[in-house]
Amino acid sequence: MKHPPAPLRLTQRPRNLMAALLALCLTFAGTALAGCSDGRGGYSTNKALFTSVYDPDDLSAHIRDQPVDYADPAHWVSRPSETPLPVDVFYFYPTSWHKVSDDESNLCAIDNEIMREAAPAVFEEQATAFETAGNVFAPYYRQIDAAYYLGESKINQMKLMSGAPLLDAFAALDYYFEHCNEGRPFILAGHSQGSNLLEYVLTGYMNEHPELKERMVAAYLIGYGVTKNTGYLTGSNAFKFAEGPDDTGVVISYNTEAPEIEGTNPVTEAGALNINPITWTRTSETAPASASKGARIGGVDVGPLADATVDRARGAVICSTVDPDEYSSANGVFPRGVYHAQDYAFYYYDLRANAELRAATYLARHGGV
Repeated sequence: MKHPPAPLRLTQRPRNLMAALLALCLTFAGTALAGCSDGRGGYSTNKALFTSVYDPDDLSAHIRDQPVDYADPAHWVSRPSETPLPVDVFYFYPTSWHKVSDDESNLCAIDNEIMREAAPAVFEEQATAFETAGNVFAPYYRQIDAAYYLGESKINQMKLMSGAPLLDAFAALDYYFEHCNEGRPFILAGHSQGSNLLEYVLTGYMNEHPELKERMVAAYLIGYGVTKNTGYLTGSNAFKFAEGPDDTGVVISYNTEAPEIEGTNPVTEAGALNINPITWTRTSETAPASASKGARIGGVDVGPLADATVDRARGAVICSTVDPDEYSSANGVFPRGVYHAQDYAFYYYDLRANAELRAATYLARHGGV
């Protein structure tokens, strides 16, 4: 089924690759969906956190909502029945749905057809970077229309995200830790709206379940600005932002831009924390494209493509070796020069190697190997 163009989607791919990717990914997802083993209980989120959630079509209306039932395998992009690796990865995909008419709700249903087609394709483009580091789990979750969300004030964005998306995220994590994890260390990963959701997971869910913090290898919050004064990075028991390639229990983030952008990047801000996705350090030295382990664009390996320089003032990683007319995310939400849709793609194999390194380091330090 063809859908109309999506000028406001946060993730866009070349049209000539989309059909093949969707077919491949839907096949992959079908083989990955199976039951998790029964596990011990105890991972029930405090529902008092959600006494008031918000209807995205009426921010003044307090509504009660029910999370998705994640015992149903149809509500997972990937829920592997076999877990041969000693580490898991829990991944939240970026915005994979967009409104097609003005009178449509700003919140999609869990069975929305556009999201159900796009999310497995995005999973293939992004989450597979982690498949050599861990067993990858990825739930479907209800999403907010990106153009609507990013156009709201910060307080309204918090209200929107603390509704159905966060209910679903916490419910999926509850199910995963109770029935699937079996005590393994884990990596959290996301992109864009998925990374924004992970900010609330680090702040809320991990506070609810502090015993999990010791088992978190790392949290990759790619494609969303992480600031030094955010709640989960402050206080005596806070997470730390990554400083090097093999520290564990840390938060990792970067947003990719050209040397010049024609507007404002809505998912980051000046001074946001970034790490270089080639060297995995935070210095301002440029890592040349030749030092990269390789890009994967639209599912196709293209070798080293992008250089990387951390610009602390701009709060971004600057890439100077690609053509912004070819790779920009310019789509009505992002201006020319923002490489949001390529955050994973440019550094796909660098991400893979880094996740492998952090997982191996964690296991070595905790007697897992």
